[in-house]
Amino acid sequence: MNMPFELGIDYGCSRFGAESLQEKAILVLEADKWDYQRALSDISGWDIQPHGGDFIRIIRSVRNWLVAKANAPKIGPSEIQGKYAAFQEWYWERELRRGSSEEDILEYPTNELLDAMIEWMESGQPT
Repeated sequence: MNMPFELGIDYGCSRFGAESLQEKAILVLEADKWDYQRALSDISGWDIQPHGGDFIRIIRSVRNWLVAKANAPKIGPSEIQGKYAAFQEWYWERELRRGSSEEDILEYPTNELLDAMIEWMESGQPT
């Protein structure tokens, strides 16, 4: 479990880091509300967002948190899901045309996926 280590670093930065980090907000998502207690009982009392493995609940939790904490645009979760599906379709079709197999695409590093997301956004979210 990496989450306790990474969360600890993030929390430490917010408590003891530079002044700019003291406004840091942390969202914790778990499949079940009490899962975190097996490895990280110290965050008892935090607002843990359970999702039960349902990606729609994850989208809602992240969207609501970003709207509340980062003043993100108030786009509905269904629209976010639709845009992600449109991106995935565009991305997979593009990679298959470039000669990649489905297995290749699944193994690409995260930075390539992020670069593709930026490209998709900058090119007007083509379908």
